[in-house]
Amino acid sequence: MTVNDDSFTNWKNREEIAESMIPIIGKLHRERDVTVLLHSRSLVNKSVVSILKTHRFARQIAGVELSVTETFPFLQALATLDLGPSQIDIGRLAETYNADDRGLSVAEFTAEAVAGATGANKIECREGRDVVLYGFGRIGRLVARLLIEKAGSGNGLRLRAIVVRGGGERAAEDIVKRASLLRRDSIHGQFQGTITVDEANNTIIANGNEIKVIYANDPSEVDYTAYGIKDAILIDNTGKWRDREGLSKHLRPGVEKVVLTAPGKGDVPNIVHGVNHDTVKPDEQILSCASCTTNAIVPPLKAMEDEYGVVRGHVETVHSFTNDQNLLDNYHKSERRGRSAPLNMVITETGAASAVAKALPDLKAKITGSSIRVPVPDVSIAILNLQLARETTREEVLDHLREVSLTSPLRRQIDFTSAPDAVSNDFIGSRHASIVDAGATKVEGDNAILYLWYDNEFGYSCQVIRVVQHVSGVEYPTYPAPAA
Repeated sequence: MTVNDDSFTNWKNREEIAESMIPIIGKLHRERDVTVLLHSRSLVNKSVVSILKTHRFARQIAGVELSVTETFPFLQALATLDLGPSQIDIGRLAETYNADDRGLSVAEFTAEAVAGATGANKIECREGRDVVLYGFGRIGRLVARLLIEKAGSGNGLRLRAIVVRGGGERAAEDIVKRASLLRRDSIHGQFQGTITVDEANNTIIANGNEIKVIYANDPSEVDYTAYGIKDAILIDNTGKWRDREGLSKHLRPGVEKVVLTAPGKGDVPNIVHGVNHDTVKPDEQILSCASCTTNAIVPPLKAMEDEYGVVRGHVETVHSFTNDQNLLDNYHKSERRGRSAPLNMVITETGAASAVAKALPDLKAKITGSSIRVPVPDVSIAILNLQLARETTREEVLDHLREVSLTSPLRRQIDFTSAPDAVSNDFIGSRHASIVDAGATKVEGDNAILYLWYDNEFGYSCQVIRVVQHVSGVEYPTYPAPAA
């Protein structure tokens, strides 16, 4: 077998450039609270190979030849600017610069494109905002990982405490086990960092962040101010209370707002970030992040409604099994969820379709839904079958959704893949609410069928964090600004 010397040399050159990017990205993140993106994908804490792979994604999806040799000059230009907290997409900078015909230098163009993040215009770093997790299951631990990751940038979210049941004489053993579950995960891999336990003080130290573990069997038992916590946002991961009356129990001393990681009932606002997060009133103390499936289908549904109009639709969810089901056949309050989750496909209900009306109240189309749980531990797919208000083509729909995923305000919610051999495992760890599968998309006349992958654990947890950032006032602007 022969080796192409030119290709090998080019690869080594790109490796060297990517290696040079890492300290600049890290310094911008730590010192100025700037998150460097490449077509909506964060480059913070990424390895050399990961940075190169992210550029490879840009070539496959954005349809442009984009290399580190093109993006590195923009990163160098950013390092010279007086930047405030923001997200800056060097992929978009390079792409728009290549289309600009004014003859500006990279430094001049970069300064102009991120003007809102510099000088007198920039946002100043705010005082940190305390966050409490109530419950520490699958979603709770992933949200914890994300909060610890965010703490490194100083973006204002500080995980101060985790509330769980138990404690007593076996508290020391309990906290060690919980720390171990945070450290290692069979699906999402190792925690990126170090975790130690201070058993005497019921504290987990993760990447230098001290997180108090509080034992309580009911919200009424906790006074958060006793732990130095104030004006906190409490994230309820238990789903035990889903209406305003029940969730109000969390409004204890030290807690200002409550965010539920399950569909809210009654008049509790169901928020899908990217779609209706700007409707949250400043004085609203209780809100829900809806369900993982609602977050997966509502952004693409909005994208289709805005462009084509939707007359009616049906969503069929093929969903991974969850801890709510039994490993082996046993009693369960639901009719079918008692049957063995890893051995069966299980027909069950989903409230995602009915939740669409809360997130998209202007959508007049009737959306129905059903769900099947299948024997995979993570990543689900929603099949969204829509009757549109006008006829279109498959190519037009794919072009529209690809553009939405790259440049629109929904770019953090909607991802796009054209990989012909994509399967569910490929999307473990995706930070998007849903990923459009181009190869599976079907369009005929006014009928469109979209296949939407989503990591129902991690992708949903990222949406939760975005909502918490928004209501905390620490959701920073992105440059260049997305298309309206």
